Amino acid sequence: MTRVNSRLRPFGATIFAEMTRLALAHNAVNLGQGAPDFDGPEFVKEAAIRAIRDGRGQYARMTGLPELTSAIAERFHKTTAITIAADEQTVVTCGCTEAIVDAMLALLEPGDEVILFEPFYDSYPAAVAMAGGVAKIVTLHAPHFRIEAASLEAAITTKTKVMLVNTPHNPSGHMLDAEERRTIARVANAHDLVVLSDEVYEELFYAQPHQSLAMEDGLVERTVVLSSLGKSFSFTGWKVGWAIGPAPIISAIRAAHQFTTFCAPTPLQVAAAAALRAPETYFTAFRAEYKRRRDLLAEGLRASGLTPIVPEGSYFILADHSKYAFEDDFAFCRFLVEKVGIAAIPPGAFYKNKQHARTLARFAFCKRDETLHAANERLRSLPELAAQRT
Repeated sequence: MTRVNSRLRPFGATIFAEMTRLALAHNAVNLGQGAPDFDGPEFVKEAAIRAIRDGRGQYARMTGLPELTSAIAERFHKTTAITIAADEQTVVTCGCTEAIVDAMLALLEPGDEVILFEPFYDSYPAAVAMAGGVAKIVTLHAPHFRIEAASLEAAITTKTKVMLVNTPHNPSGHMLDAEERRTIARVANAHDLVVLSDEVYEELFYAQPHQSLAMEDGLVERTVVLSSLGKSFSFTGWKVGWAIGPAPIISAIRAAHQFTTFCAPTPLQVAAAAALRAPETYFTAFRAEYKRRRDLLAEGLRASGLTPIVPEGSYFILADHSKYAFEDDFAFCRFLVEKVGIAAIPPGAFYKNKQHARTLARFAFCKRDETLHAANERLRSLPELAAQRT
């Protein structure tokens, strides 16, 4: 018997599970889900191993191990110059996805509205629905994916309570510019909104440095910055995330967190603290490697007749496939995995208004060189195979 709650019924299985299934069935190079096919740094693994051997296997403090919350506060100050009280203004969660759910559960009453910018990470509307909220969608248009003031203002009502922003942005790789950040600050301050700023790709930028939204005028008092270990240290499966923000809002998020997961795994929190205290040379080398991967995949996409939208941040590239006149993004990605042997994500999964994704596909470049070279080699066959289809 199927008795899925009506709030969750519209969402079904994630597109990542479906594309991974197809990739396995067709022995495809998987550039779908944003999970590295290589391991994270040894010094972080060793910190976790030491913690396990030292007997640190019991529940951590619900709000996060003191050594981790202190490291979070230190890294946040280093990147933003904002000083926070680690014991009052942070909470450690099981990945950033949990932090998003906790924030919605903490801040929304049934019927409250949340501004979401599409394309969005697919958990966003589900998190809003679980909390009984209503998602109000503002569409960002390819190829620039900029937030336009008029569109944002038009979505605001007296029921709007929260605005969820993602920068660097998944799936486009766009990073908010100064005008966009000022627009967000002006609207949030004018309408007394809480801003949830998903900054999990904060260390992955390729030209201009990432600037947290908490740095904008008036936003530090109303912004919760969300991040995690997974993207910056290539341990997506460890699921250690956190929220940083004003003490009253963090207190509310903690109230939800204590009844969802209570605490993230203790040894991995120890390792996360060591990771965040890595020397700056780690982050510089990390970005350089990813820029090289980005450029390698972009070259292969261009050579295949696709038009990549080269990202300013994150580890995803959207590419336009309109040259090949497929019905939509789902049709193209099915063809790509079944005939070309490459798995990508149809970004319609990240839209409510799916027509805006019709000519796009998302490729992840958080992969080993041999994976990207194999993908580029297979992409060479795309023009011929696409011409043969009936």
